[in-house]
Formats: sequence, structure tokens, C-alpha cells
Amino acid sequence: MRASCLRRSLFAAALALAIAAPARAELRISDLIVFLNDHEVTVHVVLFAAVPDAFQEGIQSGIPAHVRFTVELWQYNRYWRDRLLTEKLVERALVYNVVTKEFRVASLKGEARPVHITRDVRDAQRVLSELRGLKMTPASALDPNAVIYVRVNAEAALKGENTVFTRMAGTAEQTSSQSDYRTIQRVQ
Repeated sequence: MRASCLRRSLFAAALALAIAAPARAELRISDLIVFLNDHEVTVHVVLFAAVPDAFQEGIQSGIPAHVRFTVELWQYNRYWRDRLLTEKLVERALVYNVVTKEFRVASLKGEARPVHITRDVRDAQRVLSELRGLKMTPASALDPNAVIYVRVNAEAALKGENTVFTRMAGTAEQTSSQSDYRTIQRVQ
């Protein structure tokens, strides 16, 4: 009797989670630019709405917001699966100090940059959401006849927690984008 009641309640909870609409995603990648020069493959990414309105109350009370970029360099393969050449992970955190009323953007993984401190929320959001000059690999390590592309997955979350439940609650969002196909050799 109790097992039957428990099964029904678990089924009802699972059904409610499946039917519930996730929070509206505002996070988007606007500028994904891949530079191929004679020395290296470099990526620039700009993330819009890295700090959505749903995050504002949490940030103002001192809860950190995390942004994680996963940048992957792929080689296109015509008759088989594409091959992952390299992957870079860059994670940053935005923390608001309630006492000094300052925003602090710190790099947690994937890059060595100084901590950026400002009192302007827009400046903090800009530093948090722009990934400029990420060096993926030397151009000499790539096949000159290869066709490559870059795929970027971006996540924004309060306290760095990105799960189905936090996305439904509106305290986490994720998005992805893919660049155009590029060739290493210059085409005249």
C-alpha cells in the first residue's frame, strides 16, 4: 500500500517536472570570431546577458555569479565523425562586496589575469562576459588541408551550480554557438 502511494507521488513529481516550462533563456553568444594567422588560432567571444535580471538580487546580497566558457576546436571530417583537436575551459566569477560596494571579477580557471575591481556594474559585466584573444593551438600543429571550426558552450550560474533544477528556477542558463568552417590554407 505504501509502496504504491510512493510510486504514484514520484510519478506525479516527475510528470510535473517534465511538463514545467524552463525559465526563459536570455543568455546568448553574439560575437564568435576565429582568427587564423601564420602563428596560431585565436578566438574572441562575447556573451550577452551574462548576468540576467534573475541573478541581480542574489549578486547584490553577496552570492557570486560564475561564467564558464568551454571552447572547442574541431576538425571537420566528411565521411566520419568530426575530430576534437583541442579544448579550453575558462571560468570567471563576479562577486559583489556589500560593505565596500565594489564588484570583483576574478579568473578561476583557464587564464591568468589580474582581479578586476570596479564600482560600475556594467563594467563588471563587460569584463565577465568578454573572452578576448584565447589562443587555441599553434597553426603549425594543424593539417594545412584541414577544415576546422570552433564550438563554444557558455554557462552562467549563481554559485556555479548549473543543473536542471537551477535552470528551471532561473538561477542558471546555458547556450552554445558554432563558428563558420575555416581552412588553414589561404584560398586565392
